[in-house]
Amino acid sequence: MKLAVIGGGSTYTPELIDGFARLRDTLPVAELVLVDPAAGRLELVGGLARRILAKQGHDGLVTTTSDLDAGVDGADAVLLQLRVGGQAARQRDETWPLECGCVGQETTGAGGLAKALRTVPVVLDIAERVRRSNPRAWIIDFTNPVGIVTRALLRAGHRAVGLCNVAIGFQRRFARLLDAEPGAVHLDHVGLNHLTWERGVRLGGPEGADVLPRLLAEHGDALAADLRLPRALLDRLGVVPSYYLRYFYAHDEVVHELGTKPSRAAEVTAMERELLAMYGDPALDEKPELLAKRGGAFYSEAAVDLAAALLGGGGPATQVVNTYNAGTLPFLPDDAVIEAQAAVDPSGASPLAVPELDPLFAGLVAAVTAYEDLALDAALRGGRDRVFKALLAHPLVGQYALAEGLTDRLIAHNREHLPWA
Repeated sequence: MKLAVIGGGSTYTPELIDGFARLRDTLPVAELVLVDPAAGRLELVGGLARRILAKQGHDGLVTTTSDLDAGVDGADAVLLQLRVGGQAARQRDETWPLECGCVGQETTGAGGLAKALRTVPVVLDIAERVRRSNPRAWIIDFTNPVGIVTRALLRAGHRAVGLCNVAIGFQRRFARLLDAEPGAVHLDHVGLNHLTWERGVRLGGPEGADVLPRLLAEHGDALAADLRLPRALLDRLGVVPSYYLRYFYAHDEVVHELGTKPSRAAEVTAMERELLAMYGDPALDEKPELLAKRGGAFYSEAAVDLAAALLGGGGPATQVVNTYNAGTLPFLPDDAVIEAQAAVDPSGASPLAVPELDPLFAGLVAAVTAYEDLALDAALRGGRDRVFKALLAHPLVGQYALAEGLTDRLIAHNREHLPWA
């Protein structure tokens, strides 16, 4: 089995490699190709990847290349984890929205739209080249904004599934609190990428007893602290929201905080320099502890499980993924991309039925889906008016003067990535 990782020079990659090594019985990878235009980073990451596999007794071959077509040739699955514009673009996404009093974040709000505009055309070009090489290959998208990028891939007819680590992070957190094995914890997880709620936590599978009330009663303070939301809000909602909901539920508070400290991009840039220096040490043969602070916790395990199910190596599975709505949430179009539990096998991902969504949550899901539709249109066809309309539709913007100011700044900071600008 051959897998290709686009963005293989990312400092995330050793996390992925560690998962492949530990879970080789689930996903027997014979060849792993790391593809990245940054040759220097690629060699550092590739060297560590080989040492990690060797230490854990995995005989898979790791190769590196800056040639995309050569890298994806014959691949059974292609994992996308790229960042168009690098951390410099992320730094801009996290700062210029603050000038208008809006959240500066790389996937949510105006910054997320900027990232979508840069990313969608690049990802679609990669996917077309994958399709020419191997039309049956699966594309697993971990590239943000995952919902919009996955929607672009699916609309273009690609065999694609989107993946986020929020759900598996909650599963592992709840398992620790319950003193249970992670596999015994099933989440009633629903919404859109980075806009989800855990409405139930079931022990023993989808039909198991819901222990979410117990978790909130016994561990509500700790969960609220993790999410940086009031305990009273969790109790009133009766759910555990994704930490991305803080940008909606505490927008002004977050904007104030972001204006008083270094950006996350600046933190990550410094961390990446330190990680890459570590990766160059020939004695290092495991992922360093610092990588846990980089983000993407449990990404490797989620990716291995998804790839195994899609490629038939692990049998059918149930996993939280991003895929077509297909009637699951009846108030959304069938071709909207939702994030929910799905049955996954070599034919793809099919969302499981979910109970009716409370209007408190459904209204926000519908509004953000409308924004994502407009954002995708802007990413595919360009134009200032399309960018403006997407921003005006976003619940975190919603005012024409804000949308005008944000549109001007978005275009000014992204001209090199927007041919139409």
